[in-house]
Amino acid sequence: MNDKTELVENVDLPEGMNPEVLKHIMYPENYGKLETPDGTGVAMDEKSGEFVIFTVKLGQESIEDVKFATNGCQDTVVVGSMFTEMIKGESVEYAKKAISKIEEKLGTLSAQQKICADMVFNGFIASLINVANLAQGEEEEMHVIKSEESCEITPQGEENE
Repeated sequence: MNDKTELVENVDLPEGMNPEVLKHIMYPENYGKLETPDGTGVAMDEKSGEFVIFTVKLGQESIEDVKFATNGCQDTVVVGSMFTEMIKGESVEYAKKAISKIEEKLGTLSAQQKICADMVFNGFIASLINVANLAQGEEEEMHVIKSEESCEITPQGEENE
């Protein structure tokens, strides 16, 4: 058991909260950016101005390193931390499948939390698109995916536009 898990194991959790979620709230993993990534991806919510930036370093068989950064909410940080921990050292194919696995691990999400989680996943996907585009000779600093839905909170009864 690592030190971070020990620090949160005696905390009274809100009903239904996974202890792993609390660990990632208090001690996010892989936050920041890689200095020399193979790919950089951005998922952006133009309405709220929130974004997630993913940087990846790929090896022959695996994701050697991965980092994320965001100006988003706590939910975005937790999902980014949990997801990067799941995929670091794994194959790209595993990482693509891990998107549904982490959704299972997180449990039932509100519509807003789902949009935040999707921004994390889209940032990762955008980083892989950037890797592919660069390999084809395109000059692209980063690949950007704009969110179709906004995580901006709207008054009850109104739809996100």
